[in-house]
Amino acid sequence: MKLPNFHRSEPNVSSHSGKSARRKESFRTRAFRAGGYSVAAALIVLAIAVAANILAGALPSHLTQLDTTSNQLYSLSEQTETLVSALEDDVTIYWIVQSGQEDSRIDLLLDQYTALSDHLQVQKVDPDVSPAFVEEYELSYVYNNSFVVECADAFRYVSYADVYEYDYTTYESSFAGEGALTSAIDYVTSEDLPKLYTLTGHGESSLPSGFDGAVEQQNIETEELSLLTLEEVPEDADAILIYNPQRDLSDDEIEKLSAYLESGGNLLLITSPLTERSALANLETLMEESYGVSAVDGMVLEGDQNYTYWGYPYYLLPDVSSHDITSPLLSDGYYVLVPFAQGLTVADELPEGVSVSQLLTTSDSAYSKHNLDSETYEKEEGDTDGPFALAVAITDEVSEDTQGKVVWIASAYLTDDSTNELVSGGNQDFFLNSLSWMFGQTDSISIHAKSLSYDYLTIPSGTASLLTVLVVGILPLAWLGVGIYIWIRRKRR
Repeated sequence: MKLPNFHRSEPNVSSHSGKSARRKESFRTRAFRAGGYSVAAALIVLAIAVAANILAGALPSHLTQLDTTSNQLYSLSEQTETLVSALEDDVTIYWIVQSGQEDSRIDLLLDQYTALSDHLQVQKVDPDVSPAFVEEYELSYVYNNSFVVECADAFRYVSYADVYEYDYTTYESSFAGEGALTSAIDYVTSEDLPKLYTLTGHGESSLPSGFDGAVEQQNIETEELSLLTLEEVPEDADAILIYNPQRDLSDDEIEKLSAYLESGGNLLLITSPLTERSALANLETLMEESYGVSAVDGMVLEGDQNYTYWGYPYYLLPDVSSHDITSPLLSDGYYVLVPFAQGLTVADELPEGVSVSQLLTTSDSAYSKHNLDSETYEKEEGDTDGPFALAVAITDEVSEDTQGKVVWIASAYLTDDSTNELVSGGNQDFFLNSLSWMFGQTDSISIHAKSLSYDYLTIPSGTASLLTVLVVGILPLAWLGVGIYIWIRRKRR
């Protein structure tokens, strides 16, 4: 039997070797090399990006975050930088917060503080883990994200309620953390704090809450003073505040006040127009005879609308003269609003050693209306022509080494919180600067709370349409054109 003849086909060696050769050759082409370089470059860039992100995450946040807010919400003021960077004693900020409940805005703020000085450190304290800490400082109730600022034996508690402020009239929130912390640091590192006595017993008003809190933030100790019960003004009185008295001081009280001023004492006097003429006769006589400054009966009305707020003749926007008190306001472009004011005049010849600076002045068109019950704002017979001073700063050279200072503000409404808001805090700065000037403080802590409201970019409709065409139409078409041009050039190669 003849077996079939099976023919085994031999592999096509030449065909297989040709494919292998072509495959090897493809690895040597310019396109492959270019692609390989691109992949390698992409991997290198990716590695650099990953390393950069890891490094950025390890850096302090103040070095990696750029503050682009209009009110510099995430930037520290010059006052804070000056105070903290000059620290010579060790200060510790205990951040009282439960784990996982940290406020990110506060975290960033504290990071900025610690970057300014090696003498300042921050320690977190979880009240759940360390309940004895709260008891040690005798704090009855502590909010999350509050602080205890300590230096040596001095400490101050800063509540979370002081870090954020809420205006119930405008329903806006503000961040006041920097002002509260800087004030606390200044308090615990200051050896001698100024003391302000507030006179009582004559129907004086209380400072509005905003101004009262600002005085506390300035680290000024306050105490009430009754000249009826004391033989003299206390020796530790750095200044006396007489705020909007409704009745006059007695002869005995005037004598004690005068003795204090003649020894180089300081006085901040704030008055308002009273219906009864010469209701403060003794006090006004003291100011006139000792310093050459007199009060004009009635209430000042402004005849020039450029010196009024929204055209109201009794809401005065006076000229602000250059002085140590007003220079910060002038440099920052702040206004001072003085409603319902009394006019002041300065004598041509002043007592020896006395100098008077008119801080706030009306226009020449102003006049003082004597009849406060009048139904018209127009000038009437018997009204006194201006101009007037609305606030003055007085310096009394008592001796070669002693100098007394007096500031007279002729409107209690200047210290009204709502009035202050109309000029973005300018009135409060004027008030605080007056105290600082009397105390001889070169720097006062006047750090405004920063609004948390959103800022909207408002542009004309024509500009909005142009931007729409540019972003939606022109730029995409331009990129498309560039892509087509590059593609055609590569095809031609």
